[in-house]
Amino acid sequence: MSYYVYILYSKKLDGYYVGSTENPESRLEQHNTSGFHTFTSKYRPWSLAAVYLAGSTRGEAMKMERFIKKQKSKQFIERLLGPDYVLEGKLAQLVRVPKPRD
Repeated sequence: MSYYVYILYSKKLDGYYVGSTENPESRLEQHNTSGFHTFTSKYRPWSLAAVYLAGSTRGEAMKMERFIKKQKSKQFIERLLGPDYVLEGKLAQLVRVPKPRD
């Protein structure tokens, strides 16, 4: 089984939402049609900005999702959407080795 990290875009919010799932298309439909009052329900409609293969376990996908969310940066997410961060459908290594400080 494969798990994915997905990034949604809302024009109304002019912002992004990051999540993880086994089925990105079904999850997008849930975000756009759910009757529950949630963060994503306020900013519909959502469109799929990107889907990345995160691994074969839910834990791997959640780890990647949490890392992206912890950045708290729209700019960071927009960089992830660029071609430099994608390698054969999987995110390139997100955690970089820190450069030594002088």
